[in-house]
Amino acid sequence: MTAPLPTPPPLSGGSAGPDALRPLLDTVLDALREGAAERGGPLPAGGPEAVAARVRAAAEPVLPEHGEGAHPVLHRLVRAVAQGAADPADPRCAAHLHTPPLALAAAADLAVCALNPSMDSWDQAPAAAALEETVTAALAAEIYPRAAAPAALVTTGGTESNQLGLLLARERHGAVQTVCGSGAHHSVRRAAWLLGLPEPLALPTAHGGLDPAALDDALTRLPGPHLVVATAGTTDTGRIDPLPEIADLCARHRAELHIDAAYGGALLFAGRHRALLAGLDRAHSITLDLHKLGWQPIAAGLFAVADRDRLAPLSLTADYLNAEDDTAAGLPDLLGRSLRTTRRPDILKIAVTLGALGRDGLAELIGRTLDAAQRFAGLIERHPRLELWERPQLSTVLFRPTGAGDEQIAAVRRTLLTEGRAVLGRTRADGRLWLKATLLNPYTTPGDLRQLIELVEGSTPDDRHAPRRIPPAP
Repeated sequence: MTAPLPTPPPLSGGSAGPDALRPLLDTVLDALREGAAERGGPLPAGGPEAVAARVRAAAEPVLPEHGEGAHPVLHRLVRAVAQGAADPADPRCAAHLHTPPLALAAAADLAVCALNPSMDSWDQAPAAAALEETVTAALAAEIYPRAAAPAALVTTGGTESNQLGLLLARERHGAVQTVCGSGAHHSVRRAAWLLGLPEPLALPTAHGGLDPAALDDALTRLPGPHLVVATAGTTDTGRIDPLPEIADLCARHRAELHIDAAYGGALLFAGRHRALLAGLDRAHSITLDLHKLGWQPIAAGLFAVADRDRLAPLSLTADYLNAEDDTAAGLPDLLGRSLRTTRRPDILKIAVTLGALGRDGLAELIGRTLDAAQRFAGLIERHPRLELWERPQLSTVLFRPTGAGDEQIAAVRRTLLTEGRAVLGRTRADGRLWLKATLLNPYTTPGDLRQLIELVEGSTPDDRHAPRRIPPAP
């Protein structure tokens, strides 16, 4: 007797999709809660081998002869991934520009997953295409308030946006020589390599930023055409380059200017902090990531230009997606809005967040985050056994145990990671290795900051048994 065919799994779209998703979401949420409780901290304990062993136990067999059904597999694997996750919502998870996403943005992203629009032709994403056009036009006007025809595209983040900046400069000027600070993001160098451009000239400074005097000298002696890449929020230190002075130099030397504001660009919405971005709108193109100080699930990047005509080199016709007669008849052409073909409508979660929080809500979150970084820096300054690199401009704080060597500092970081107690980054500044705390949780408390210091102290060999005295937060 022939076995009955299994019931086909339901789809997420259509009128029946929400009813099919609802019980699965309960399973996912239960697994997320259980996994986080089992993890019990910012990172799973045990290091890479222990994490991999737990994941293998949950995942194997990867392709069984007969499936178990949705709920047991969904619960087991989501629980394993949550138990083994680095949780950016934990204040002790502060190594990278890895933000804890807002719940409302994650909920909006669920709708994208369920509907699955594809942003490569209008007939695959009619409403999403219209939403993207509306929101990016508003954001472009925010970034370039004095421009007549600004435009913005949605990207996967800083790497893609920086590549677009170099690509469009090459299309306008030929083989441009890129000049940047030594702390510029690695994607600038990679983009030059991918595009067949000369190796970027990275001007060295102690702080990694772009020094105007060194830039003036480089633009004077190097043959052009030039593309200057300034940074509003370096990855290593959070430094913002002196944008007005750099823009003046670019104008004087007739150089193209691209500003990588992936980290700091959200200060446009930050009220009292917006002045730190003075000169931003003088760039020919700008990178901005809202999956950093915008608390969006990855990815939520933007690439903005002062003049939409600069985007013309991205135009491409593929008859099955944007036939010329369809475009002439009024169907929007989406291919020129990205280097990618298939892409998600990441604009939905951005639109939901902007509308739900407004300018004042975003400013409050950004202000809380930057204030926490200043408070942390103050605790370190007053600590008798810790050294602060400098007061932060954004939310990145570099510090190290006084008198510790580089190997000792690297060992402290790895100890905290392996034990699952804290996730701190590392970077070099002034020729020395520093611990890096990139604070992105707007709900971090003074007690959380004091705990980070206690964890570092307790993992520093010379101080392991020393009495601890941490001055109170102001």
